[in-house]
Amino acid sequence: MQGHEPHAKGNKLSDVILGGQDGLVSILGLLLGLSAATRSTRIVIAGGLATIIAETLSMAAVAYTSKMAERDHYAAERAREIKEVEEVPDIERQEIVDIYKAKGFSGRLLKDIVDHITSDKELWINTMMREELDLTPVVKNDVYRYSMVVGLSTFGGALLPLIPFFFLAVHFALVASLILSTITLAVVGIYKARMNLMNPIKSALEMILIGMGAAIAGYLIGLLFKV
Repeated sequence: MQGHEPHAKGNKLSDVILGGQDGLVSILGLLLGLSAATRSTRIVIAGGLATIIAETLSMAAVAYTSKMAERDHYAAERAREIKEVEEVPDIERQEIVDIYKAKGFSGRLLKDIVDHITSDKELWINTMMREELDLTPVVKNDVYRYSMVVGLSTFGGALLPLIPFFFLAVHFALVASLILSTITLAVVGIYKARMNLMNPIKSALEMILIGMGAAIAGYLIGLLFKV
């Protein structure tokens, strides 16, 4: 159990980073576009909030449907494994032998492991799902939790660039938003690098370039509709 815990935490943090990064980059481009098109703080805030809500709901919905698809795929593969264990047990038993032989087991120990696994149908099927197909069950509560994490992190990441517009005029808010977003993207890039044993400076620069690329694209489009 201890060996699995860091991966679970890592996955949750990756979900937070995914949602937060997507929200921040998307809204930053929009805000620059709106700022280029109008000097009305009210319009920028209204457009930003509307987009944040839509982006949050969209990301949460995508997270939900993707996890439900994984859940349905697991159920279908498990049903197939149950059928194969019942109809062709010798072939399925040999697959268990091959799996554990590949792990380095042999002789009497290998036979004992195979006998133990195949003596319990539930254990047998679970082992095939995990070892042969590399699939793990998706609990419905986890689907809701994943959707909520992605949705909330998207909302948080998207709200960050908009905050300066509540307190400053459009021009100054735009500069503050860019600085705040750049710092955030750099920090996220450095953190991702530490998680994946990458170069932190390179990772930070990549994140900043992605964010600024979206921002510039939004700004240029906004210039076309400047009023």
